[in-house]
Order: sequence, then structure tokens, then C-alpha cells
Amino acid sequence: MPQPSNLPGMGARPASGGVSFRVWAPFASIVCVAGEFNGWSDSAHPLAHEGGGYWSGNVGGAKAGQQYRYLLSNGAADKLWKNDPYALATSSSNGNSIVVDTAFSWNDGYGMPAWDELVFYELHAGSFNDASGGGPGTFDTIIPKLDYLRDRLSVNAVIVLPSAEFMGGISLGYDPSFLFAIEHDYGGPAALQRFVRAAHEHGIAVILDVVYNHLGPGDLDLKCFDGWSDPSHPDGIYFYDLERIDTPWGGPRPDYGRGEVRQFLRDNALQWLELFRLDGLRFDGTNYIRTVDNDWRQIPDGWRLLRWINDEIDARMPWKLTVAEDMQNNPWLTERTAAGGAGFDTQWHAAFVHAVRGVLAATWDDERNLDDIVGAIESTFNEDALHRMVYTESHDESGASSGKRRLAEDIWPGNADSWASKKRTSLGAALVMTVPAMPMLFQGQEFLCGGAFSEAQPLDWARSDAYPGLIDLHRDLVRLRRNWFDTTRGLRGPHVHVFHRNHADKVVAFHRWYGGGPRDDVVVVLNFSARSFPSYSLGFPREGLWRVRLNSDWSGYDDSFANCASSDTYASWGTNDPMPFGGSTGLGAYSAVILSQD
Repeated sequence: MPQPSNLPGMGARPASGGVSFRVWAPFASIVCVAGEFNGWSDSAHPLAHEGGGYWSGNVGGAKAGQQYRYLLSNGAADKLWKNDPYALATSSSNGNSIVVDTAFSWNDGYGMPAWDELVFYELHAGSFNDASGGGPGTFDTIIPKLDYLRDRLSVNAVIVLPSAEFMGGISLGYDPSFLFAIEHDYGGPAALQRFVRAAHEHGIAVILDVVYNHLGPGDLDLKCFDGWSDPSHPDGIYFYDLERIDTPWGGPRPDYGRGEVRQFLRDNALQWLELFRLDGLRFDGTNYIRTVDNDWRQIPDGWRLLRWINDEIDARMPWKLTVAEDMQNNPWLTERTAAGGAGFDTQWHAAFVHAVRGVLAATWDDERNLDDIVGAIESTFNEDALHRMVYTESHDESGASSGKRRLAEDIWPGNADSWASKKRTSLGAALVMTVPAMPMLFQGQEFLCGGAFSEAQPLDWARSDAYPGLIDLHRDLVRLRRNWFDTTRGLRGPHVHVFHRNHADKVVAFHRWYGGGPRDDVVVVLNFSARSFPSYSLGFPREGLWRVRLNSDWSGYDDSFANCASSDTYASWGTNDPMPFGGSTGLGAYSAVILSQD
């Protein structure tokens, strides 16, 4: 299918001696630009019609920092004052567009890590700040926490919740009013640039969440943008007809069937990666881009949009990551576009989080289904380990807006600081960091945040002082996953073999490897019961000494942990497992033990 050509210079672009403006308004008969540069005159600067519904012109003397709007007429009695769909900044979600100079001093020394080494940390810019900060967070207030993320926790990638301009000052960001404008309460475009540069200086990749399945619904200036609408298209040129306009979030769905609207969304995706040097994008709710209502009513143009954007990114910046939040466990999201897939690099794995949280939150041990855990370990998309991203907490799975709560709260409602919550959340984190997948943590889970996540509630950083050992546990897991000490290369590999499942005692063990051999083969043992085992026998893939790299029951992580003996073991010939050699290890209640060879 022929794709729309590039349309450079959309929006307001500072140029020599002034600013150039360009806008798409196919049903307008007159378009003028008004702003601080001309005393908000409604006629001083008309734009020329290029054809195809595009209007453009240069305004001498206009400059960065000035506010502006377009004044459109389509022959009706009323004139429309409209913001620029491509505005990079607005004074507010119902204010004016602002001319932005995007020149910035970047540090060009950053290179994204190999994808099999990435460990993600999802955060919300507005609530990640310290509660003592005196207000909602900004991109600038994240910067002082980058030392914590790099040095204390050792993650090397962050996923930032949507940050396009939204209604009001506090939001999850899934109600974008202006896709190109960076939320002014987060500091606007300059603050995003400073944050990305600082993150890169810390060796941390930045992935931004983007919302293309709907816009608004609040403060949505794009509705009836150039004055045109009809009974079947009540919201005008940017949005679908009545049969396809509605989504679960109330906002109208963009019309993916219009080439100019697809161009608008494609340009937005490339803006984040090229202009702001972000390292990837997470696409929210792709199931509502490719289908009308998450059933069999497909939107072929939505599929085409996703393929086009992914193909553009692969052609221009193949090292940058695209993530689908589809939540339907559909392998076609991460299948190659040449094979008919959407071309995403990875996707959030709904089956993993729902199965694992169900097992961890069950009240009684005999309710824990090991088959669910085995399925979570072995499952993949397109036989590629990196095609899925796994986690036990996220803004959705732990969020008040979704009617859910933190895993620690699910395990023991009203007592998230309990021993059971500490042990089982840690066990979940160990599973996330050891299965073949891209692993992700959510802000605050490493220091046992309870209740439900809310965008209006600042992260309680005092808990990081209360639970330093649990942070150490998460750090140690992250470092093993990244092969920090060159003793666990297999955790970055694609291979897994679940060789031991003891339904009676609720113990699972699996082998992970990249190429195999010392410092590569890894054995992970997980105990999903309250019973501890001073010596638990199981199989090993190789003979010789196996060293314990992590025992999550170590009392150094929390003084309530039992420190069940978990010493190094020698594997010798013979085992009941489908492995050639056997050994034993101590195994604490609700604990993980990770072993490898020197």
C-alpha cells in the first residue's frame, strides 16, 4: 500500500528572522496565524494554501517562547481559534500553543545496551518525586533519583508513563490533549531534554509510553478542527465515524484510514525518538488500534499504521525498541511485518503477570498451581525470549485507577509489611529476573509499597530507608540478570528447561543457558510454600561445584528471614530429575536460590 510522503515543517518552526507555520485544515477557506508576535491579530498573517488541505507561511519577527493559535474559517459565520496539532508546548491543555526552539546541547556518548541486558523500571513523572518535594514531580525532579536507579538498584532502562499534554495537572497521562506537546506541569520540552540527557549520562535508556488508541476526551482541541463534521463523523477530520469512534476510555479514536492522520501519528512517534533522543516507545492499548472493541471487528488501517511506524523505526534506528501493550497474548504483535505481523520488538505478557500474581496472592499453599508457574516460565512469542516483557507490578496491575492494588497488598490486605508479603513479592521478583524475557520493575515495589498506586500520591521514599535489605535483594537479582559478575550469562540467554516440578511441596527448578558451560549454565530453584528444606535434592546439567549466587531467604535482606542454609553444592552422577547429575541445596520458605559454576 503506498504510504503518505513525508511532510516536513509541520507546526511552528523557528527560522532565520522569524517562524514558519504549517497546518493541515482541508475544509478551511481561510487560515491565519495570530499570536504575541502580531498582537493576536485575526488577519495580519494569512497562510497560503498549498493544496491538499495544507496551509503555510512565514512570520517575520516571531520567535521562540511566543504564544500563538490558528484562526480558521470555512465559510461559516463563526471563526475557529485552534491550537496547533503539532505544537511542542502549550501554556496549558486549554491554553495557547507556544513556539519552541528545540536546539539543545546533547551528550553524544550514549549507546543503548544490548536488548538481552535491559532491565526496565516503570515510573510516573508526576509521582516519582519525594513526598517532601512540595508538589507534583517533573522531569527535573527525576534527575536526582537517577543515581538511585543506577547505583542502588542497577537498572539500565526506564519506561515513563505518557507525558504528552493532558487535562489538568495530575494524570496518568492516558488522556492526551496534544500529542506533540510535552506536559507543561512536567517542565515542557526543555525539561524532557534535560532528563533524557541525564539518564543517558547515567547509562539508562528512556522508553516513553505513547497513546494512539484514543485522544482526550478532555480539552481536546482537535475535535472539529477545521469546522467540518457530519452526523457520521461528529468529531471532525481527525477522528473515526460513529461505528469506530468509541473506546473504553471515552476519548475519540483517530481515523487511521486517513493518510494525513496516519502521518500525524507516525510523525509523533519519530519526534520522540529523533528530536528528543528517546530510546524506544511503549504503545498503549494496541488492541484498540487494531480492533474496534477488542473482539473480531478488525481495523485493518490500524494494523497498517502499526506496521508502518515499526518499519520506519527499524529502517532509521533499528537499535531503538518498540513495545506493545496489547494484553491479548497475540504473537502477531511481535511477528515481523514481512510475515504479516505488527513488527513490535516485544510486548507486555498478560498471561505471565496474571498467572504469577494469582499464585503469589493465593491465601493457602495448596491453592498454588505450579502448572501456572511452569507456563509462565516456558511461554514465549514466536519462539523468541525477548518478544515478551514480564513483571508482577505495573501502573495497571497495581493501580487504583484500574481497581487493583500493589502485590504486597494483595498478598495480605491491610498488612503489606507482613513477612508473607516480603517473602512472596521477593519470590515474584526472582521469577521475573530469571525467566527468558525482558524483565520490568515498577516504582516502589523494591521497597514494598502497599495500598494501590495512585498518580496523585507521591512515592513514599521513606520506605527505601525502612527496607534497605529488600532493595539490596532486588539489586542483586538485577545484577545477576545482567550478568554483572560474569557468572550468570545464561540468564541473558534464550534457553530454558523446567526439569523439576514438585506439586506436593510446591517447588519448581529450571535450567537457563546461553551457550552452556561454566559461568553460563544457571539453575534456579523456587519454593512456593511456607515449608523450608535444609537440604533439597534436585538435578544439575553439569558435574562439579555449583555456587549459590543468591539466596532470597538470607537474613541480610530482612531480619525476619530465616537464613535457611543454602551452601554451595557438588553435583555428581545420578538424579531423579531428567538431568545427568544431582545435588542438593537449602531452600527457605517462599524463597529462590540461584546457582552457577565458576
